[in-house]
Amino acid sequence: MRIVAAGLALLLLTPVLPATAAPPAELTTTYGEASYGQEDLASYVDPFVGSRRDGNTWPGAVRPFGMISWSPTSTRGDQTSTGAANGYQYDVTRVRGFSLTHVNGAGCNPGAAGDVPIMPYAGEVDSSPTGDTTDAKYANNFSHAEESAKPGRYSVKLDSGVTTDLAVTTRAGVGEFGFPAGKPANLLFRVSNSLNGSEDAEITIDPAGRKVTGSVLTGAFCGRRANGGTNNRRSYYRLHFSASFDQPIVASGTWKDRTLTPGSLHTTGGEGYATGADRAGKGSGGYVGFAPGSAVRMKIGISYVSLAGAELNRAAELRKDATVEGVAADGYRQWNNELKAVRIGGGTADQRSTFYTALYHAMLQPNIFNDVDGRYLGSDRLIHRLAKGQRAQYGTFSGWDQYRAHIQLLALVKPSVAGDFAQSLYQFAQQNKGIWDRWLHNNGATHVMTGDPSAPTLATFAAMGVRNFDALGAYRSLLHQATVQNADAENDGGCPGQCTGQRPALDRYVDLNYAPQDACHCWGGAAETLENSLADHSLAMWAERLGQPTAAMAERGTWWKNTFNPAVGYQQARNADGTWVPGFTPSTDRGFAQGSSATYTWMVPQDVGGLAEAMGGADNAVRRLDGFFHDEAGNWAVKGGSALRYDPGNEPGLHTPWLYNALGKPWKTQETVREIVDTVYGVGPSGLPGNDDLGTMSAWYVFAAIGLFPQTPGRAELLLGSPLFPRVELRRDNGVHLVVEAPQTSDANQYVQSARLNGRPHTSSWLPESYLQRGGRIALTMGSTPSAWATAPADLPVDH
Repeated sequence: MRIVAAGLALLLLTPVLPATAAPPAELTTTYGEASYGQEDLASYVDPFVGSRRDGNTWPGAVRPFGMISWSPTSTRGDQTSTGAANGYQYDVTRVRGFSLTHVNGAGCNPGAAGDVPIMPYAGEVDSSPTGDTTDAKYANNFSHAEESAKPGRYSVKLDSGVTTDLAVTTRAGVGEFGFPAGKPANLLFRVSNSLNGSEDAEITIDPAGRKVTGSVLTGAFCGRRANGGTNNRRSYYRLHFSASFDQPIVASGTWKDRTLTPGSLHTTGGEGYATGADRAGKGSGGYVGFAPGSAVRMKIGISYVSLAGAELNRAAELRKDATVEGVAADGYRQWNNELKAVRIGGGTADQRSTFYTALYHAMLQPNIFNDVDGRYLGSDRLIHRLAKGQRAQYGTFSGWDQYRAHIQLLALVKPSVAGDFAQSLYQFAQQNKGIWDRWLHNNGATHVMTGDPSAPTLATFAAMGVRNFDALGAYRSLLHQATVQNADAENDGGCPGQCTGQRPALDRYVDLNYAPQDACHCWGGAAETLENSLADHSLAMWAERLGQPTAAMAERGTWWKNTFNPAVGYQQARNADGTWVPGFTPSTDRGFAQGSSATYTWMVPQDVGGLAEAMGGADNAVRRLDGFFHDEAGNWAVKGGSALRYDPGNEPGLHTPWLYNALGKPWKTQETVREIVDTVYGVGPSGLPGNDDLGTMSAWYVFAAIGLFPQTPGRAELLLGSPLFPRVELRRDNGVHLVVEAPQTSDANQYVQSARLNGRPHTSSWLPESYLQRGGRIALTMGSTPSAWATAPADLPVDH
């Protein structure tokens, strides 16, 4: 973060490493519609992108990597549910409040967070809002014509005539609520109504002090997921809030379950983690009333530590005279500063909007989790302080999703944030008996998905030049998790989707050299084997950088071969006795996690040559890859919908368009990636191919549009594709400067004819680690037909 509260700024002590090579010279050329370097980049961002088509994004007010994200909680008429995962669905135009926390693009409906919905209500509060189980009374409709959003600000006028205008800092926000003349002016605090429910909640009203304070004890990410049972119906954080008002409170009351108590100043009560009738009518909250027709300004701070922390955050980040206009303007400036890390020249207005919206979504996470005084809630639910030199503790890690594209973009653009994030994950693991959970929501281990994604994540950070974390300590901790079975490794709780055990059945895995489907205590044996192979390969690469032994983990990085069945030519689950699980077809998902064998078979980015050999040679592999991206008639099939073909919204296959580079057909990568960029992503609410998965799909697009993609986790080589823009300039926050130029690029000229790296001819379809680590300029000559560039065996990407 560049702009932080004054209290936290004192903690920003870690030095930034200087670049080790002189940056390329500046360029002032004008490309197409845009004069490079002059745009208001935040103006290209559309926060509504992804709010349809199961993108599960939300349009509310948020700062880069912010703790608070103030956005609507929509309703379809069930108070225990919402319009879509994470609270907002573009086609659902009824809201029951504006909640303070959100997760970007997670797939479990109703997602997570959505804590403390606050509803402006222009009517008499004469019954319990919790008793309004169908959201018939204490909710209201709106029209998109009366709604607007831009980075750091969200506004809407409800059909009741109430206007809501929201802006935020990192940990606090200002809301301005305008009520129609002569109408009651009430704010409802639904403290227990987090998206997944709650274990407990409390509210205290202080009319004399013009304050409302409270908290909610909640968590339960994926707590309703059918394939995880009730494993995650549990609490792991308490969010505290403190709100103050510029207008006197003239009426107040609280409610618990279906009982309203006018005049009451305090109540408690959670809703539980069930849904529908099992939860309807349960919960607590309170309301404050102002003079009819009032315009009310509310300032609010949040904290995961304490009420005092929420008040400190509010006082540190909001001036006494803070307004929505002023806070929003400051937030907009901050977003512009962050987006300037990647400058593009040329492209259409829609392409620029799609690009900067994707970069915006990628910068919504990880989330600042510490208060301005450096305290934060640990995974052990105790209060901790930042480590020496650590600038921020970050929470929430969708590991299985993010390690394939998002964490690489984070390390590329914001290595300082990546380092603090790595340190944060290490500290959460230390507080969790040394266990690195595969999916953290805030501080909470949720066990969702499969594999060991922290290993490739931190190994990739190390490869990409991230330095500000305890690399040796983190490596040793992850190596221990990969080699010493933990107490929960054979715990089936939550399986298959939320298996409690990390590195499940490790001893059996090491003994057999694969995860047996009938005894793996995991989602799917073949998927677990592939994930672990890639994680272990990443650890070997990291060990080499640290001067540690590599042989054992490098060998384990090849164990993907033990679930590749040569008789069928695909990955296939097998049992502990060595037999293959019967009933196989390439479309099967048995043995896999949220994907088919047809997709997972390609999940070997660390050994593409070995995979091609297993398939009968590179030519056969190319033919099969062609069939993965085309239908039987030879038409493109890259929009998903078939278990046999590429799905742009499914993480295990995100790297597959780039495999052609290693198979000697880089021009096929160029045309395939361009087809996906042009037809799958776009502007408007339907502009994402599916769940954004905490910025993963957005990060994929950013890389694809730049014309680069990480070769494999644990390394820093970059594969070359077809740049969408004539020029892209990246300024890493450690001072390293990267430039990608393709002046002739267009949909017609999408094929690379030749390349020059730092002024010298470059005949390979990949860039060495030094390009990313030290900086440089890659210049591509583009043409309308495929070329022989980078097809010679010596020019192919190297398997490590």
